Amino acid sequence: MLKLIRYVKPYWGMVVIAIVLLFVQANANLALPDYMARIVNNGIQQGGVEDAVAEALRPETMQHVLLFLTPEEQQMVQDAYRLVTPDDPDYADLQARYPTLDGPVYVLRPVDMATRQALNPVMAKGLVAAAGVAKMLADPEQAAALADQMGFDLSRLPAGANVLDMLPKMPEAIRAQVVTAVNQRFAALGDTMLEQMAVSVVKAEYEALGVDIGARQMRYILRVGLLMLGMTLVAILAAIGVGYFAARTAAGVARDLREAVFAKVVNFSAAEFNRFSTASLITRTTNDVTQIQRTLFLIIRMMFFAPILGIGGILHALDTAPNMWWILALALAVLTVIIGGIIAMTLPKFRVMQRLVDRLNLVLRENLTGLLVVRAFNRQPEETARFDRANRDLTQVSLFVNRVMVLLFPLMMLLMNALAVLILWVGAHQVDQGLIQVGDMMAFLQYAFQVVMAFMMMTMMFVFLPRSFVSGDRVAEVLETEPTVKDPEHPKAFPEPFRGVVAFDHVSFRYPGAEEDVLHDISFVAEPGKVTAIIGTTGSGKSTLVNLIPRFYDVTEGAIRIDGVDIREVRLADLRRRIGYVPQRGALFTGTIADNLRMADEDASEEVLRRAVEVAQAAEFVFGKPEGLAQEIAQGGANVSGGQKQRLAIARALVRRAPIYIFDDSFSALDFKTEAALRRALKRYAADATVIIVTQRVAPIRHADQILVLDEGRLVGKGTHEELLQTNEVYREIALTQLGEEVLA
Repeated sequence: MLKLIRYVKPYWGMVVIAIVLLFVQANANLALPDYMARIVNNGIQQGGVEDAVAEALRPETMQHVLLFLTPEEQQMVQDAYRLVTPDDPDYADLQARYPTLDGPVYVLRPVDMATRQALNPVMAKGLVAAAGVAKMLADPEQAAALADQMGFDLSRLPAGANVLDMLPKMPEAIRAQVVTAVNQRFAALGDTMLEQMAVSVVKAEYEALGVDIGARQMRYILRVGLLMLGMTLVAILAAIGVGYFAARTAAGVARDLREAVFAKVVNFSAAEFNRFSTASLITRTTNDVTQIQRTLFLIIRMMFFAPILGIGGILHALDTAPNMWWILALALAVLTVIIGGIIAMTLPKFRVMQRLVDRLNLVLRENLTGLLVVRAFNRQPEETARFDRANRDLTQVSLFVNRVMVLLFPLMMLLMNALAVLILWVGAHQVDQGLIQVGDMMAFLQYAFQVVMAFMMMTMMFVFLPRSFVSGDRVAEVLETEPTVKDPEHPKAFPEPFRGVVAFDHVSFRYPGAEEDVLHDISFVAEPGKVTAIIGTTGSGKSTLVNLIPRFYDVTEGAIRIDGVDIREVRLADLRRRIGYVPQRGALFTGTIADNLRMADEDASEEVLRRAVEVAQAAEFVFGKPEGLAQEIAQGGANVSGGQKQRLAIARALVRRAPIYIFDDSFSALDFKTEAALRRALKRYAADATVIIVTQRVAPIRHADQILVLDEGRLVGKGTHEELLQTNEVYREIALTQLGEEVLA
């Protein structure tokens, strides 16, 4: 898979944009639980008051707060607030905000977030202490306890006097004793509980200033709710953008891979085709590339997103409720065990699955291409059983993998529900103890779910990655295979004018991996203006010999020269452009007849096409219909007969008007009359060309200028028909078998 990373390079821009959008999406998702906690904690429970830092305080309240603060804390509070008097220009605005305001008021100066966070616990302590003392004085029993702690008899105070008002006038030792006693009484309270208690005091202060707490609460909820909706919209838009760029990248890489594989396969020599089966190449180009495309999309969409969401969720969860960190650790440990078990069971099966897909494609392709043979020999039940075995093998492995994978989601749901119950149970106790607020517990639950979802995404990636790595290796194997037949580093050019003299110089050939040669020491010359025929028994090496001329294979020993130049020293395109080749099986492609003919020369005029069709004796069925050259050819030439297909293949080679023509048993499907007419027309059409004909029939080549006789890969005879009848026993036996005794006459 990593070998194919270079195909992602053209799309790095879109990948970077997608990653940036993933950061935006992840941060937007991580912000949502915090907004929810603020709505619950501050909006619903605290009436829209966020913390203990009040926006405005009456002078007497400020004095009471300062009583319970250290000198450093007093200075911090005095720096944060300013006293606004009725003659101040801003007083009218303050009266609009605080309707019952009728005297001086302390107003919070503009402060940054860090200063506000530092001020919050200080103000909370002062507000709660002042309110607590006032409440204790209202209760005779608590007042007596407070008097004992202070060592001061409250009955000595003047009638109606408030200890908070009298405290600044008391001796320093008594005042310090009072402050210490109050601080000790509230020291047991946690910061969270202390701040919640302070918020209640701030609300009471706002009410004393005439603030409508209900309206303030609604404004706060609407404001934070709109921010939450906006953040959700940002997350949605980011997710859409990520999906778009991930899909474009994955589809583009898949397109480039298919193009690269196809271009590589097109340039394969026959040796590489023997190494990779056709079914396997089809699977690699389709199924394997699709696996890579899907995985690349998931990598961009999930592999970058999941770590951001998971790590961010853990950090936010620990910041929200640090006392419940062990719940998150326990959930991640259980999740790791589940993921590890699933990967261990499924990973070995993915490579097996791809091999079984190859096998299924092979069986299916063989049956489709050989359907008539299967029917002719009544092999339908056997072939059905063979296909069924291949299908069942793949089904069993797929079922095993899917059954294991289907366990993942129920286990994840069980884990998430158990996690929710545990968080609610532990969180409820901590809320009762004042360690956290209800909103914080709900936010921790949401963050825990986000962490689990992030790990689920990673699990999905671990599921798809092994199979895609297998597919990537299979595709890379094709792309890294270098053709054995390729252009030379320093190509030569054919001499001009080009004649087309083909010379075999002691040529031997052995198929890759074979133990012995199939052609042995072949030497002959095929000259322009003459017909060279090659004949021999089945398996004698006739087709192999002519396949060496266009360099479908390279010779093992010796050399093939055209006009004195070794064909291995020229470009393949230069070589093959000068050859009109008709294979044993004339392959036609989907399209019109004209499209098929123009494969030899895309610029060929209609007159050239007509002439080639006439020479190939195909004019009757081509021009006998109104469509003419515009007739459609079905896939593989399924809508034409074998003889028509062969004639169209011959016409296609003739369109090239090449100086060298090779006909590899290309007249086998023609009747004798049509074949004779075609040969006569061909002799006129290619009068100056080098014509090489491979055949198993003697009659059509009786008038060839040169006949080569092959037997078990060796050239055992060379000459005219008459000469070979007299001198070559192999040729004589073939002629006697086909023509009878009259050939000797």
